[in-house]
Formats: sequence, C-alpha cells, structure tokens
Amino acid sequence: MITCAEAVGRLWAYLERELDVAGRAQVEAHLDVCRRCCGEVEFAEELRRMLATTPPEFPRDVQHRLESFLEDLDAP
Repeated sequence: MITCAEAVGRLWAYLERELDVAGRAQVEAHLDVCRRCCGEVEFAEELRRMLATTPPEFPRDVQHRLESFLEDLDAP
C-alpha cells in the first residue's frame, strides 16, 4: 500500500482523474483505510467546488502568495 505522502502527492491527479487505473486503485486502497487522507480529499474537493462556483477575492498579498504556490506546483 502507498504511504500518506504518496497519496497526498497524487491527490490532485486523483481528483482530476489523471491517474491510470492502477494509480487510482492505489490511492483508493489507501483512502479506504486512512482517515487522515480522506479528510485531505474532502477538503480538496470542497475547495475545488468553492473556487469553481464563486472565485473568492483575496487581499493582494494573499493573491500573490497563492499564485506563487500554484506556479510552484506546476514546476517540474
């Protein structure tokens, strides 16, 4: 079974349905037994729903930090 770090590392790909069948099965097997990671998934799903329906207005400094964080996630 994969570790929590591996499951969380694959979280967005899992939610975006970008994992292959085996990768998806590994994440789901982990989520079946790990309450902590299930909470991570629930949080991420709720965050995605919130951002998709009503883009929030953040203070300028928070917006810059968020953009920087998202850019770092996309970096190889």
